[in-house]
Amino acid sequence: MHLRLFLIRGLVAIVWAVVFLTASDSLTTGVGVLLVLYPLIDVVASIIDAREEQGSERQLLELNAGVSVAAALALGIAATGDKGDVLAVFGVWALVTGGVQLVVAIRRRTVLGRQWPLLISGVGSMLWCVFFLINASADNPKLRMVAVYAVGGAVEFLIQAWLLARRQRQVRVAT
Repeated sequence: MHLRLFLIRGLVAIVWAVVFLTASDSLTTGVGVLLVLYPLIDVVASIIDAREEQGSERQLLELNAGVSVAAALALGIAATGDKGDVLAVFGVWALVTGGVQLVVAIRRRTVLGRQWPLLISGVGSMLWCVFFLINASADNPKLRMVAVYAVGGAVEFLIQAWLLARRQRQVRVAT
């Protein structure tokens, strides 16, 4: 299940980023909808992922889903303001969800094997917070950086899916 989830999550993020890049020059209603949609994708992925887990890891994934719902609502409100508002909300969301992803990846490394792409993604999200917040206060904030962030996360999810597929093949060959 994790393999398919990571693969689909990565591909969806790439498609989202391409669509967002074509529209993100100004803060239109369509861009606002795309901004709300991105954390909702994370909500769905977190809920699906949580079904496979137990205990505190499941609770972390459910917490991540709740934070992403709050981010979607906050982005909907921020999208009625200006680009700086959007980037500030996106930055805070990246910080919190990156921290959750980091903790989940650390806990999974003994169960699912190498988790370095998800570890990098978690730390990367937390660092992106700084870039989002700095850009939010710029004279002319650029929404395109949200697409770059999405593609970076997508690549890391796709690498993780590839690593899991490779590990599954190795296990089948060994048995």
